Amino acid sequence: MRLLIIMLKTYFKQALALFRQNRLFSTLYIAGTGLAIAMTVIVAVVYYVKLAPVYPEVNRGDTYYLSGTSFERNKDGRFQSWSYAYSYRALQEWFYPLKNAREVSASTFGAVKYIQPSDRSGDFAVQIVETDPAYFRIYAFRFFEGQPFTQADLESGIRKAVITDKLARRLFGEEKGAVGRQFLLDYETYQVCGVVRGASYLTNRSYADLYVPYSTMEGYRDAAYPKVPYCGPFQVTVWVENGKQGKALCDEIHEIVRKQNLLHEADGLKMSIDDDPVSHLHASLMMSVGGGGGDWWRAVRYLLFILLALLLVPALNLSGLIASRMESRLPEMGIRKAFGGGRSKLLSQVLWENLLLTLAGGTLGLVAAWIALYGCREWVFRVFDRYAWLVPEGTDVYVSGEMLFAPSVFLITLAFCLVLNTLSALVPAWLSLRNPIVYSLYEKR
Repeated sequence: MRLLIIMLKTYFKQALALFRQNRLFSTLYIAGTGLAIAMTVIVAVVYYVKLAPVYPEVNRGDTYYLSGTSFERNKDGRFQSWSYAYSYRALQEWFYPLKNAREVSASTFGAVKYIQPSDRSGDFAVQIVETDPAYFRIYAFRFFEGQPFTQADLESGIRKAVITDKLARRLFGEEKGAVGRQFLLDYETYQVCGVVRGASYLTNRSYADLYVPYSTMEGYRDAAYPKVPYCGPFQVTVWVENGKQGKALCDEIHEIVRKQNLLHEADGLKMSIDDDPVSHLHASLMMSVGGGGGDWWRAVRYLLFILLALLLVPALNLSGLIASRMESRLPEMGIRKAFGGGRSKLLSQVLWENLLLTLAGGTLGLVAAWIALYGCREWVFRVFDRYAWLVPEGTDVYVSGEMLFAPSVFLITLAFCLVLNTLSALVPAWLSLRNPIVYSLYEKR
């Protein structure tokens, strides 16, 4: 062990000496490695935020979504079609009674309403989610005080609201002491029943400024189309126990579709739900640039291609730099061989030098990636989306610590980079050290 420590200290001193002697080579090597790791970490963190269990969407791995349905009728030479999300009747007849579900929640997303503050400072817009109590069991919001509205609140249509800490500070000056207080939303009085730590816009399934019972919506029981009672304003989120129950859930919902089509066969009415229900993984990948047409495997291949390109191209360039550098070090290697230095020992020295430079480049790349992710967060996290849109003004697009400082993302990226950089150093070093001592000693620089 002691001998190993002495050897590592020697290699470290030699690496520092070589850095001083060849500043251009070392700078290019560190910069190339840092750029490769920075770009790879950025891509990895973007997809980590999309897919990993981060606050408050900690149950992503067991969450399924149903975004909407479509109906077609082709009868007597007349074709009609209707497409929308699900109606209140569909919730009651199909989704709330699901057997293969831990929790089922129905929500409307992206609605914008206006709050009239008590100090009459002027109306301001807020993003609102109209939902049910199960929503707060699927998404693990941290409550500073209070609690979600109850099933009784939902059924009675009482105007209660769960608001974020940011909105509480804007309305009342602080997040604590807001429970029980009232505010005006589109000139209707709502009472605060809970204050939560707000979600980031990057977790868009759970993001909003406030959450209210969907029964406070006017006409929430009405269907979107008179002829099709199952189309309405609601999207459905289902939380299952595990993958096995998730498969059973898909089978159960497809059976509902099959029965509906049999029931309305005489009317020529045919129902379709496309790929629903989809898991969070599939839904996120299908939204990627490479996941068009519902082909999420295409998105996976696209992502792997990007990662390989970001790592492999710099590795090939670094290999050329190392090959050139090894040619200039042939006399040095020849002298070491003449004094008894074995090929394995010399090769080990080159690899340790490469490792130290790679670690320096990795540190530089990680810092650069963090700066880019934080400074450009409003667009960089949407760069791989098929349908990127502008972030609404006033939206909270923060990057939390668990998003930015994901050790597994950096360690996996660094491990891949170490493997590629080691191979890029190993091949030219091994080829150079195969030369005879005489050739090495007399090689001109």
